[in-house]
Amino acid sequence: MTHDDSTLDTRLNDGLRGRHALTGDAPEWDLDALPEDPVVLFAEWMEAADAAAVPEPHTATLATVDADGVPDARTLILKRVDERGWAIASTRSSRKGAQLGAAPAAALNFWWQPQVRAVRVRGRVEEATAQESAADLAARSQAAQARVADGDWVLWRIVPDRIEFWQGSRDRRHTRVVYVPAESGWSHTVTVD
Repeated sequence: MTHDDSTLDTRLNDGLRGRHALTGDAPEWDLDALPEDPVVLFAEWMEAADAAAVPEPHTATLATVDADGVPDARTLILKRVDERGWAIASTRSSRKGAQLGAAPAAALNFWWQPQVRAVRVRGRVEEATAQESAADLAARSQAAQARVADGDWVLWRIVPDRIEFWQGSRDRRHTRVVYVPAESGWSHTVTVD
């Protein structure tokens, strides 16, 4: 650190150590009734988040890597989820656009603190068609559209090779359900650790 106040270090780090974590209320989760398709479980969790008034449950942290392999992350809005992938959008000329163009793989992380839940999605990234990207841009406000150069707006899909549903517990026995692609559909594993 470049500051001169060593008491700042102490206050900051004591404050970090002293904070409580996992202060939300985890919903009941029937692990014997997990759907075969992780998108179905994601939809159920989104509905539960909406019902519990979790603020902006459609926002996620997107992680990419730059040309030097250094991770980069930012918060954005999930556009849609379907059998083709988890859609996000931005300008091709943005830093994330350049990173996705050079290294077409990414990860998304959703954190719903009031429910002590997180969803992690990672996989390769595919660019949608020009028509799909144009339709997504057309759905934005006129003010937002005005700031985008012609042909610069891109809809990307993260095609997952791993989707993890995590629910925290105050006793630190967290539940993790991981879906991976299988020959037909998905397979999943459950761990409590």
